[in-house]
Amino acid sequence: MQRRSRNSLLRRILFPYTGEEMLTRRQGLRVIGIWALFFSFAMLLCTTPFTLAFVGAASPNRIVLILLIAFFSGVVIFGALAWFVVVMNNRAVQIMQRRAGTNNTSGGRYGS
Repeated sequence: MQRRSRNSLLRRILFPYTGEEMLTRRQGLRVIGIWALFFSFAMLLCTTPFTLAFVGAASPNRIVLILLIAFFSGVVIFGALAWFVVVMNNRAVQIMQRRAGTNNTSGGRYGS
């Protein structure tokens, strides 16, 4: 019997890690690349009909330029956002590991 993941397909595509371990540089770059491309293509698909409707009478070069600007601005914005998510994930894992690694023999928060 196969064990099904509790996470949605979109969650498994955009951040396929549990968040309980630090991401390696390669895993972090994978997340950054996936976010940058996935959201940039979505932004490009949403921008295309509006560009064709409002700038349709303009030259094809101008349409291509607008779409390229939309795509590359999405790559920069969502790549930076994904980098922030990777950094915060690694920082949270470090904090959890530090808390789990401390030996608290005083009897808890209020002592005993």
